[in-house]
Amino acid sequence: MERKIIESGCCFTDIKPVMVELPYPPIQVSERNLSYADLLSVDYCGAVSELTAIAQYINNENRLAGDQCPMAKTLLGMAICEMMHLQKLGELIVLLGGNIGFSASGRNGRPVMWSPSCLNIPSECGKMLAADMEAEKSTISQYEMHISWIKDENVNAVLRRIIQDEEYHIMMLKMLMKEVGCS
Repeated sequence: MERKIIESGCCFTDIKPVMVELPYPPIQVSERNLSYADLLSVDYCGAVSELTAIAQYINNENRLAGDQCPMAKTLLGMAICEMMHLQKLGELIVLLGGNIGFSASGRNGRPVMWSPSCLNIPSECGKMLAADMEAEKSTISQYEMHISWIKDENVNAVLRRIIQDEEYHIMMLKMLMKEVGCS
């Protein structure tokens, strides 16, 4: 019995982060502050977080790679950008005196573990992109709230720069929804 090899028609070797072409501010803090580290832990690995965005984009990219290669490549590029955000937040958390893990500070001060239940992964392409767009909007809203609470301009400068990438992702997702015409 002869076995047939099945290959993906999508080559991902040339993928670059999908992001605004601006530098990030230096990763530095004015002083250690565990309250700020706790806030950033929510952005790092809470329900609305960079870790959630990475997992959601990678899941969507994997499911689209066979039929929608250009879209899958764009989503992978967004995931790479979100990985950069995760790394920067991790550095800030450590500088603020916090610890990196897969739990965020909950409302009651107890750690809440990240899990795949944070993901919104519908199977239809259009709903998938809409879910990604809503996640980006929620992320921006959360960052803006954290900026209003954090009184360290070094930290806020990084968060404002990350917001620029998230806004760019929303624009790209809108373009994908129009261009690709998936339902």
